[in-house]
Amino acid sequence: MNYLRFGAILAVICWMHTSALAQMRGWEVGGWAGASNYFGDLNTNWRLNRLHAHGGIGARYNFNDRLAFKLGFNAGGISASDSDSKNVYEQRRNLDFRSLIFDGTAQFEFNFLPYVHGDRELWFTPYLFLGTTFFYFNPQTEYEGKTYNLRELGTEGQFQGEEYNTSQAALAYGFGFKTDLSYRWSINVELSGRRLFTDYLDDVSGTYADNRDIRAQRGEIAAALADRSVEPRIGDPGRQRGNGKNDDMYAFLNVGLFYYFGSIRCPGLTR
Repeated sequence: MNYLRFGAILAVICWMHTSALAQMRGWEVGGWAGASNYFGDLNTNWRLNRLHAHGGIGARYNFNDRLAFKLGFNAGGISASDSDSKNVYEQRRNLDFRSLIFDGTAQFEFNFLPYVHGDRELWFTPYLFLGTTFFYFNPQTEYEGKTYNLRELGTEGQFQGEEYNTSQAALAYGFGFKTDLSYRWSINVELSGRRLFTDYLDDVSGTYADNRDIRAQRGEIAAALADRSVEPRIGDPGRQRGNGKNDDMYAFLNVGLFYYFGSIRCPGLTR
């Protein structure tokens, strides 16, 4: 009889998933949607006026109620234009770009609060994350009704074969908030940034090259897109075109829905 009573008490404790006994381990899969934005040489004052749609899918493995590992894939757009700037020099520079971003990331998450799916008390938490990203970009612009890939034109005087790589690594970081909708389903709100190791996300980084050299190597279109400044023109060789001391970055703000495949377990008893 004592064993039956003890078993009943233990079952009630397991059912309640208290923080003292409950353990969470297992996979979640889900998807998200939101907005993406770029910051860099064509957006030096952190404007948010050119938000683009983005979405993604991912899987998270929960080691326990505090630590998790997530794999994700994102796709979205970014763009910027000097015409939006209040800086007179940037307005005269008159550059713009747009690009699609394809982003794969692996990150570790830390929950500020113990978080256990289905628990009556531990059903939400803010969290931080840090990880690595590999991404692809391709800055483009429109000129006289046609779209051009800027990398191929060497707009800062790059020689053929010495153009910047459009596949690069970055540091992923950010914070979020997750909360249960049910035992299996949860909703995540997340703001994530990418610290890049390139300043050519927007095709702008250093100084103006000699337009005569660009014209000789790449043609008239390349020369026209290297210096699009309005009168009085500012594209003298060696003059600042961008700020190569600060790399570019982009960010995602999204809302995601995840489904949990794991279980809440009570630890085994030892004699």
